[in-house]
Amino acid sequence: MSRRQIVFRTLLTGAVVGVVLLGATWYFLREGFLPTKPGAFVPTATTQAIVEGEYLARAGDCVACHAAPGGKEFAGGRAMPTPFGALYVPNITPDDETGIGQWSAADFYRMMHTGVSRDGSLLYPAMPFASYTKVTREDTDKIFAYLQSVPPVHQKNRPHELRFPYNQRDVLIGWRALYLIEGEFKPDTSQTDQWNRGAYLVQGLGHCTMCHTAINALGGSSESKAFEGGMIPDQNWYAPSLTSNREAGLGDWSNQDIADLLQTGISHRGTVYGPMAEVVYNSLQFLTDEDAIAMAVYLKALAPHGSPAAIPDSARLVAPNVMETGRHVYATQCAMCHGDEGKGQAPTYPPLAGNQSIVMSSPVNSIRMVLNGGYPPGTKKNSRPHGMPPFAQVLKDDEVAAVITYIRVAWGNTGTPVSPAQANDLRKALPE
Repeated sequence: MSRRQIVFRTLLTGAVVGVVLLGATWYFLREGFLPTKPGAFVPTATTQAIVEGEYLARAGDCVACHAAPGGKEFAGGRAMPTPFGALYVPNITPDDETGIGQWSAADFYRMMHTGVSRDGSLLYPAMPFASYTKVTREDTDKIFAYLQSVPPVHQKNRPHELRFPYNQRDVLIGWRALYLIEGEFKPDTSQTDQWNRGAYLVQGLGHCTMCHTAINALGGSSESKAFEGGMIPDQNWYAPSLTSNREAGLGDWSNQDIADLLQTGISHRGTVYGPMAEVVYNSLQFLTDEDAIAMAVYLKALAPHGSPAAIPDSARLVAPNVMETGRHVYATQCAMCHGDEGKGQAPTYPPLAGNQSIVMSSPVNSIRMVLNGGYPPGTKKNSRPHGMPPFAQVLKDDEVAAVITYIRVAWGNTGTPVSPAQANDLRKALPE
């Protein structure tokens, strides 16, 4: 090949590459994937929907369920324990064979709005479609756009392991007739835009009533008892009442106190535990300040009802030897972080004095924290939230009961004593 031919071929190749690069650059600029100048991206309707959909999926806490421990996001496979057996969460990545790659936006909306899958099968209510039905079509389409943008994962769904007759989906027809009220959220014109935004997030994407409302034997909950608190089935954690100031009732909290708890898991008024700590990590920490305050406005306005009866002074009496044991264990194991007077060390170690989450009528969460410990991962607003080592192997049942009793009645706290039997019951539930 002559030198002239080599030069000509080199120039031709360079021109072709240049045209391809120019065309690719124009395409990605048009679609909003490349910046027009350093640090500035051009949004499009598609990319904007994906960004907003990711935020809404975070608000809905989708990844918490649709990812097995150590697995890939949205690939499913996580076991969801229920009183009726184990449910296995499906793959919702855009894989054509094992995920939702073949779904349309209409299929996705029907599933969210009615609890009916693309193939017509009825979903089990572990999927909170009874709450998601309130999500608007516009927002549902944005969530779908986001899920279609995540990397597809080829992972087959695992069949549920439910006892008869709960493995027969026809039984869900009765459940739906009792507990499913379909319909998008309708703003209350007598309330402010901020209150309505908070109501939309709490009632819909946040699906807060799934935990903070007692579940009956059929796996349903009563609208009349919404937010009154209850045990979370098969998890041995207690979701406190949001309507009773004796528990987590928020009537005398400031909006900022509530927003702080939602976004960081820690407020000087209370602390989150167990499943709620996971919600903060996976979902609520990503809320904008405006949305967190809107949720606070709505939650603070919940009508107080279902308050437990006043506890007589006699029920708070503690035997001197129990109080002394509790004081000794606290001084040895707890005071270094929470302080001699239970005032804590903000923001890392929460206060125990005046902490409503400590003095609720149910001591379950306090017992679980002492036995299990808790190290919720960091959040964007609090890179080192409270962490606590487990004491199940360090303290005996009577010591666990004594130190929790001490904390629940010391420093002006108004809780009641805890028995060794209560500690033992929850110790038996610990994983081996």
